[in-house]
Amino acid sequence: MWKYILKRFGLAIVTVFIIITITFFTMNAIPGGPFEKEKAPDPAVKALLEARFHLDKPVPVQFWYYLTDMFRGDFGISLKTGRNIMQTINESFAISAKLGGIAALAALAAGLVLGSIAAIMRNGVFDRVIIFFTTLFVSVPSFVLATLLLLVFCLKLAWFPVWSAESHSYFLPILALALYPMSYITRLTKSSMLDVLGQDYIRTARSKGLAETKVIFKHALRNALIPVITYMGPLVAYILTGSLVVETVFTIGGLGSKFVTGITNRDYPMVMATTIFLSVLMVVATLISDLIYKLVDPKISFD
Repeated sequence: MWKYILKRFGLAIVTVFIIITITFFTMNAIPGGPFEKEKAPDPAVKALLEARFHLDKPVPVQFWYYLTDMFRGDFGISLKTGRNIMQTINESFAISAKLGGIAALAALAAGLVLGSIAAIMRNGVFDRVIIFFTTLFVSVPSFVLATLLLLVFCLKLAWFPVWSAESHSYFLPILALALYPMSYITRLTKSSMLDVLGQDYIRTARSKGLAETKVIFKHALRNALIPVITYMGPLVAYILTGSLVVETVFTIGGLGSKFVTGITNRDYPMVMATTIFLSVLMVVATLISDLIYKLVDPKISFD
């Protein structure tokens, strides 16, 4: 197993480096710059700013400067706010992680339960209702769903205040974040459960007189978790950094909104740091999900 982990760790480093390279050169290939506004700054001031952040150098030289600073743990300062990038990421990720963590757990728990019910009661009323709503939530774009929740429950009914760090009204943002993955996990669990329930060992367990609940939750559900675990790896990484659309709709100052603001402002250090943070989180979450396979099914070999 350690050989597998070391191999995956090496591939992860290569993957992150490729992401850094593509992101850096793509941003610099787009016309414009961070110091170009509707009112052009004084040419002398602009030249000083570009020299301060090495933007007057060729792009490969800028990339070398960035890599050397990054390996020292220095991700720079924001070109717009002047704040330390890592301090901004730490503060904004704390908000995104809290909302995203609760949303991921809620989506996983609800998805497994609803998917199991839909599989057990196949073609029944509960199955049809569950599949209808999960198909609806998967089909509706996240910005439409988040906007509807905000419009109906905050503005029309006034059941919840508009989200802010002071009001601690987490319900609607969590709901908007969790509905899509919950629906996808439900459908994934149902299809996997139906496949497992048709296996010979399930029929053997039933013929031995085991209770149906034991057959479902000890034998069937455990083996049906493999596709769900595969999906949960990148999902957790994405949802912990916060959905870009949901954070924008609810004006949450999380990492996703910082990423969007960095792109619109051409804030190169902010975009690079958030991209690196997300890619590392994605790689780590995927590796952890692969290792969990062994816990769920000891017969799986990493060779």
